[in-house]
Amino acid sequence: MDAPSALERIAADAARGDIVFPTHTDIALRVQRQLDDPDCSSESLVKLLAAEPLLSARVLSLANSTAYNPGGRSIADLKNAIARIGYAALRALTASIVVRQMQGMSGNPAHRAIAARLWEHTTHVASLARLLARRVTRQNPDAAFFAGIVHEVGSFYLISRAAAYPGLLEGDHTLEAWCGDGEALVGRAVLKALDAPASVADAMEVLWGGYLAMPPSSLGDTLLLANELAPVESPLDALESMSRKGMPVELELLINDETLTSILAESADEVQSLRQALA
Repeated sequence: MDAPSALERIAADAARGDIVFPTHTDIALRVQRQLDDPDCSSESLVKLLAAEPLLSARVLSLANSTAYNPGGRSIADLKNAIARIGYAALRALTASIVVRQMQGMSGNPAHRAIAARLWEHTTHVASLARLLARRVTRQNPDAAFFAGIVHEVGSFYLISRAAAYPGLLEGDHTLEAWCGDGEALVGRAVLKALDAPASVADAMEVLWGGYLAMPPSSLGDTLLLANELAPVESPLDALESMSRKGMPVELELLINDETLTSILAESADEVQSLRQALA
């Protein structure tokens, strides 16, 4: 099967709901469904989280990060941690569990290495997106955080399914098809399965379109700008010969009386704390 046909099949299967997620993400997906319930309570969420140590640890880590805890008052229980970060941030964290664990689905060491690098890139983009939303574009920071976490979800799913289509990640035709329509086709289907908010889905369409408005103002612009500023690139960009090859992005903006450079510098600890919560 050629690369475009393989990508179409992966996307079609995903669109039908035939998505292969890691078996140990069941609790995270149940938390997502619980958050959709209008009668959702923190008590019911705590019971679910107690059965998923990794997600529980992420919730506590995020609640105690500089971004959510600038005063330095530590929290050790899940109920208060949920109250501090809010349901929107919890939704983003549950998505991060699903996305992160996709990288372990491939038995190919080379594919796992690509996925690990892709997750490193993702943590930079998600953390920067939250900061940029708060300080630059004035968008919802939690929506930006969610968008950053899932912005490469199609790529993670591609890597996780590559073993079923030998040679899929090794051929130039795959990468050409992927950076054409393939990424959007697969990404839309996986986002739907993750029940991504409409605002995030719209931002992803802007990302796939690739046009960054100046000055940046929308959630999509926020995501694009974070992607440009991330010091670690997507490894798929390198495979597609679209890499910056280590060259820093020279981009400056004036936001009120501050420059983008100064905002990034003074918020470095906040960004790092978010990355650590996702690590």
